Amino acid sequence: EVQLQASGGGLVQAGGSLRLSCAASGFTFDDYVIGWFRQAPGKEREGVSCISSTDGRTYYADSVKGRFTISSDNAKNTVYLQMNSLKPEDTAVYYCAAGINLVPREPDFGFWGQGTLVTVSS
Repeated sequence: EVQLQASGGGLVQAGGSLRLSCAASGFTFDDYVIGWFRQAPGKEREGVSCISSTDGRTYYADSVKGRFTISSDNAKNTVYLQMNSLKPEDTAVYYCAAGINLVPREPDFGFWGQGTLVTVSS
């Protein structure tokens, strides 16, 4: 059974940091791109960052470049999203997903985990 378990969300003040984790199981982790998406209240879901488990290439949305860092521990089948200098506009439910494209287009991501809520207070 394919599972993607996202965790690490919470409430943080603007300027603070959080680290999200995505633990994967039930598929060959090394063959996939793992991506983080987020959905803010009243908005469409958007791609935030992706990492290739094969070669470590990464992608970041412009809105998070320089503040977020994605990394992968292939031995643990886990991907992390370190989020620094958080802003109120980063408030969203964050989802991790497994797919085949380094650019986060939802149709290219077939396995999804449940979300974890990140709330950034001003």
